[in-house]
Amino acid sequence: MAGCGGGTGFQPTITGVKPETLQYGKTATIYLGGKDLRSNMVVDTNGACINPSFASNSTTDTLVLNCLVKLAGNFTLTIKTEAGVVVNTTSLTVPNPQVGILTSLGNIVMELDPAAAPITVNNFLSYANSGFYSNTLIHRVMSGFVIQGGGYTTGMVKKEGQKDPIVLESNNGLSNLRGTVAMARTNVPDSATSEFFINHVDNLFLNYSTTSAGYAVFGKVLQGMDVVDAIAAKATGMLNGEKSLPLEEITITSAFQIK
Repeated sequence: MAGCGGGTGFQPTITGVKPETLQYGKTATIYLGGKDLRSNMVVDTNGACINPSFASNSTTDTLVLNCLVKLAGNFTLTIKTEAGVVVNTTSLTVPNPQVGILTSLGNIVMELDPAAAPITVNNFLSYANSGFYSNTLIHRVMSGFVIQGGGYTTGMVKKEGQKDPIVLESNNGLSNLRGTVAMARTNVPDSATSEFFINHVDNLFLNYSTTSAGYAVFGKVLQGMDVVDAIAAKATGMLNGEKSLPLEEITITSAFQIK
């Protein structure tokens, strides 16, 4: 790294650590300020932020650290010299990811729980961040039960581009309470792909038990339960085998990670 080889005979010092971006599942940018900093310094996050590297615009006064955030919550960032001497230890916090769902009836913000359902959260974020949910339908509306979407377009045409089914994470301690978000699936446990539902009421019978595989909750609605209620109140009919399709088309305009 040009201009960031560090001096000789001086111990590097770090006087400040400032995260610029720190989002679950995305590349973080963290500024390390100090003196006599070197590009060969060792970064340790205990797996919370992987594949660390220093950007080419780093200097001996400011290292620009990039790494891929793999865990939410608190983690310790430790910077060492090449010889293993600890230069700085800082505690950082990654918030739980949030996704905004823009619908034709209003907006919903969900907070996801990667600690409880990492496979499910990563799957959902991959669909959201790729733009898959844009212009899909809320195709199943049952007041006093759930609203469901994420798999069909106008006319109940299945959207192309679904990924392989994921492993069911229903036995994760999260319950299908009002306002929680869970993955839809067939009667085969490991069959969820892109479709998800929001519980309109407490649906405890959807939880995992010794006699039922259950449905995997992976988040909750932070904002927009009034929108969920408005959607749930819409009249429904049947089309292409779906008995609870809203008579007024309700679309997901877009879905994207906002935190």
